[in-house]
Amino acid sequence: MDSGDRGRVTIAGVVITKNEERNICACLDTLRWVDELIVVDAESTDRTVELAKAYTSKVIVRSWPGYGPQKNFGMEQATADWILIVDADERVSPELREEIRGVLEKRSESAVAYRIPRRNFYYEHWIQHAGQYPDPQLRLLRRGYGRYNDLPVHEHLEVKGPIEDLQTALDHYTHPTIKSHELKIERYSTLAAQERIQAGKPHASWAHLLVNPLWAFLKQYVIKGGYRDGLPGFLVSAFSAAHVLLKYAKLWEHAHAGPGANRPSGRAGLVLSSCFFLLF
Repeated sequence: MDSGDRGRVTIAGVVITKNEERNICACLDTLRWVDELIVVDAESTDRTVELAKAYTSKVIVRSWPGYGPQKNFGMEQATADWILIVDADERVSPELREEIRGVLEKRSESAVAYRIPRRNFYYEHWIQHAGQYPDPQLRLLRRGYGRYNDLPVHEHLEVKGPIEDLQTALDHYTHPTIKSHELKIERYSTLAAQERIQAGKPHASWAHLLVNPLWAFLKQYVIKGGYRDGLPGFLVSAFSAAHVLLKYAKLWEHAHAGPGANRPSGRAGLVLSSCFFLLF
C-alpha cells in the first residue's frame, strides 16, 4: 500500500507463521481492519499459506532465521505509518481495535510505541493469576522506531523513544490442550538452554535441577496466586516448573555429551517433565 495518504494514520498488521492452519483464519479475521496485512511464513507443511492468501496478497514464504529476525523481516515489508505485531494464536478484539484507532488518530508525539496487556487462555480458561496477567506486550510501534533482538526464545522489541500503555487486552489462546502445552515446553526449553549457552552460561548443577524448578512452581502457584485459578492454575504453574527442569537437564546433557555436541537435545524432555509431576 501507499502510506502517502496523509489524511489519516495508517497501520500494518504483521503475523509470522509456521504450521498454523488451526489458528490463522481466526487471527486474520480480527485484523481485517488494518490498512496493510503481512504474513511471513516459515515454510509451513500444512495449509497455512493457502488460508492466509485468502486474506492478503502479502504472504511471504522464507526459511526460519529465528523469532527476532523473522519479525524484523515482516516489519521491513510494511509501508504503513504504524505496525501491529500479532502472533497466530492471538486475537484483536473489537474493543482493542477501537482503542488502537483512537490512540493513533490523536497523532500524539509523546510515544513511538505502546504496550498492550494480554489475556492468556490455557485449556479454554483465562488464567488471571500465576503471573499471567496483565502480561504487557510491546506490539504497537511507529514504523522505523524499533527492531527485535536475536535471542532464541526471549526476543523483544528494542524501541528508540518513549513507550506508553494501552488498557484493552490482546487475547492469547496459547494452549488449547495439555498436549500442546507439553510440546511447547519441550521446544522452548531447548531454545532456553541454547540461549544460556550463547550467553556463556552452559552449566547446570544439582541446585539448578532441584531448587530452581520448585521455586518456579512456588512463585507462580503460591506467591503470584495461581491457586486462585483452580486446577488450570495448578497445571500452568507445574508446567512452568517443568520447563525450568527441562532447561537445566538439557544443559547438563549438553555439558556431558562430549565433543561435537553443539546443541542441547530434546531427548529427555517428556520423560523428565512427567517425573517432575510425580513430585506432587
